[in-house]
Amino acid sequence: MQAEYIKNLYRASLVFIVILSLFFAVKLLAEFRAYGMMGSSEANTITLSGHGEVEAVPDIASVYFTIESSKATQSASSDEVNTKTKSILDFLKSSGITERDIKTEGYNSYPKYSNPEPCPLYYSPNSIMPPCRSESKIIGYTVSQNISVKIRKVDDVSKIVDGLNKIGVTNMSGPNFTIDDPDALQAKARKEAIADAKAKAEVLAKDLGVRLGRVANFSESGYPGPIFYGKAMMEADSVSSASVPSEIPAGENTITSDVTITYEIR
Repeated sequence: MQAEYIKNLYRASLVFIVILSLFFAVKLLAEFRAYGMMGSSEANTITLSGHGEVEAVPDIASVYFTIESSKATQSASSDEVNTKTKSILDFLKSSGITERDIKTEGYNSYPKYSNPEPCPLYYSPNSIMPPCRSESKIIGYTVSQNISVKIRKVDDVSKIVDGLNKIGVTNMSGPNFTIDDPDALQAKARKEAIADAKAKAEVLAKDLGVRLGRVANFSESGYPGPIFYGKAMMEADSVSSASVPSEIPAGENTITSDVTITYEIR
């Protein structure tokens, strides 16, 4: 009698263990499917891309120029650069440019050497060449200072360009028209791109006879649009040409966003 009782208890325990194992197996399988670990999520998704862009007028312009002097002595070259730099800084500050928007990008000082005459080639029956005494000599010094300026009033770009030309700079490049704070515009472009991708996904889901589920994956790529350069600035040359006011249109910049969204479908 006791042996039969123990046998029945063993059978009941075995059944309980089997049922419990099946319960955990089903639960674990459901969790695997929920997290896409069974490989079925890829077959039950659709991926669409969207594009968004925002046009904006640039509110900042940057220019870059060089002040250079070549004199017989380093001191003379440095004095001329320093004098011209002071005139330029006074002009920029009087034009409303703050010190934080004026930056020295580099300062260089180096000697200039003469170009010696090449040693003559003599022909000698015994192949003996006379000694050559030609050598380079220092004939002066060049000093240059590179400065970048950020102009926060885009309407003043032409006036500042003309002023720099009149004072006299060696090289000038720009202006580089940009957006001071593009984050808000980038967010707007992203929102448009997401809406574009979602609209495409809804149309495709309707055609397939399925419903959109949660977002399974998202990626974005975006970049500012082309930077516009004023032609008059790019061709800045002599003081005499600066008598005609520069025409430097700022144009528009384009902020774009491209997104790719993967939706689960049901």
